[in-house]
Order: sequence, then structure tokens, then C-alpha cells
Amino acid sequence: MVRRQTSASLVMKRPNRRRRSSVAGDGGSNIQLEPVEIAPNLKRRVVAKRPALGHVVPKNSKTRRFKSPSESQQAGGSDAAQLRPQGQSRDAKRYNNPSNLRILGGSVRGRKLESPDVYLRPMMGKVREAVYSTFTSFGMYDDAGGASCRTRHLDIFSGSGSVGLESLSRGAWHCTFVDMSQNCCGACERNIERCGFDTWNEGGLGTGIAEEGEPAARVVCADAFRALRQPESVGIPPDAKYDIVTLCPPYEEIVYAELLEAVANSVLVAEDTVVLVEYPVELGCLPHVIARENGGVLVGVRNRRYGRTVIAMYIVNPTGERESAESRPEEFITI
Repeated sequence: MVRRQTSASLVMKRPNRRRRSSVAGDGGSNIQLEPVEIAPNLKRRVVAKRPALGHVVPKNSKTRRFKSPSESQQAGGSDAAQLRPQGQSRDAKRYNNPSNLRILGGSVRGRKLESPDVYLRPMMGKVREAVYSTFTSFGMYDDAGGASCRTRHLDIFSGSGSVGLESLSRGAWHCTFVDMSQNCCGACERNIERCGFDTWNEGGLGTGIAEEGEPAARVVCADAFRALRQPESVGIPPDAKYDIVTLCPPYEEIVYAELLEAVANSVLVAEDTVVLVEYPVELGCLPHVIARENGGVLVGVRNRRYGRTVIAMYIVNPTGERESAESRPEEFITI
């Protein structure tokens, strides 16, 4: 018998709080933040098995055959949930929106999103709500000096686009969605149109973008690592800088050390860029400080566990401009 996760099991867990360390510009005394060597477990693929609770399981899990209605009636009762591996095609007629995705807040709150014709593991609603509460506390969606919000978001491994669309709904100026699946990119484009974000941002003086402007949402069908390391090769302007970068990869298909290296040294991040990394609890813990090749650092400001999902947030070369985004080494322990 498979135990289902209760709502209590998804509540954010954080370790006991100790005295926080200060970073440059946060109003406290400065300390030297020394990057640590990447742990060996981050340099290999993680094994992150998931129980048969929903529509997503690892590819090598044993599957149960789906019973037809007549078979179920003869057997008396319904069959257990069918296991469906991530990345494989799904029955779009039977399962139109298997994750019941919708926007949780902002201008298009409650808008239902289309799911691609493959099984995904989207960020849970409770986690997404907590993430955007934190982003809001950082001042990511505030209007500055009478001007509208200029936050630019890069959503890597975007899937249906639920993470980036949530950002646009809450006031982000622009979002670039990156996924290597044509199915996912197609669903993302349709969700952009469904939410009304298929608009154009005017450029020019004071906007931070070229005179010709740019779309409010851009979908790029490309490999995530190539987009981070060689953005111009996939159609992302190399001089584009993003205020938020979200990385929600398929757990068992990437090496986290390579992903951290790629985002840390990407030309798409700048000072005070917020980088979010989603990873499984089986991985242990990401490092508190990540070194950059140019001598800078990514400083960990959040590391919270939600059930078997962990969300880490970093600030690139923090100047102290991000509200309530202080260094929190006490959270970067295995929890």
C-alpha cells in the first residue's frame, strides 16, 4: 500500500536558526565568504526515486497496466494509479491537464494552463506560492521611482511555463522560457497567449533594452546548458541580463555540479541576480557559496525543504540592494 503525502508533509522545513552572516551592503559587518569545493555527490547524477502517487515517476520504475472500465467492473473496484514515466508521451484525450496547473497570483490569477503532451514534474503549487512570496519580499516586483517593474526572468527547464508565467502575472517585465522539448515549447507558447502575455515591450532610453524593444515573453527551444553558456547561439541576446533565473531540472537527467557551474559563469547573470535551483532531498545539500571564474560568488540566501523537494536561492555578487536577502549559511545543511 502506497502512503500518500499529506498536506503536512509539504510544509516548509528549515533548520534551527543561528546568527546570520552579513554580506557586503546589508548594513552589518562584512565577512569574507569563502567558496567551498563542490561535493562529490553533486558531480554525478542523483538517484531520486519517487513513489507512485501521481502521473510522474522515473523512467525505470515498474509500471502497472491500466485496466479498462469493463475490467475494473469485473474485478470490483478501481485499479491503483497507473505509473507514467517523465518525458514520455501521454494520452492527451484522457489526461488534458494532469497536474491541474494554474496561475496562483497576480493579474491572471486562477488562469488554467495547458500541459504538454509529455509527462512532467512541475513545481508543486505550495512550493511555487512560497517561492513567489520570497521573491516579493526581495522586492523583485516593486515599482521603482515611479517607473513600472523592470524585472527580467529567465525560466530554464520551463516545461509548460508555469514558473515564468507566474512571474509575468505578478508584474515581471519580461520572461525568456527555455526548454529542449518541442512539445513543451509549443504548450508554453499557447499558455503565453492564453494568459495575454503575447505583447511587445517598447525599448529605448531608460528601459535597459534596445530601441526596437522586445516581446514580453520569448520561448527558446534549446539545451539549457547551451543557453547559459552560449546564449547568442540559441537566439538570446548575449548582452541581455536577467534579475531572476529559475532552474527546475529533471532530477535524474542532469549533473548538478555542471548546472551550478553553467549558471554561475553565464553572461546572462549580473550583480544581484537571484538564482533559484530546485533539487531532490536525496542530493543532500548544495553549497552555501559558489565561486565564479571571474572571482565573484553566488551567496546562498535560502535553502528550504518542502516534502522531498528542496529550493535553494542564491544572489550573484550581492550588493545589499535585495531586501531581506541576507546570507544564511545555517540553512545550507542537509535537512
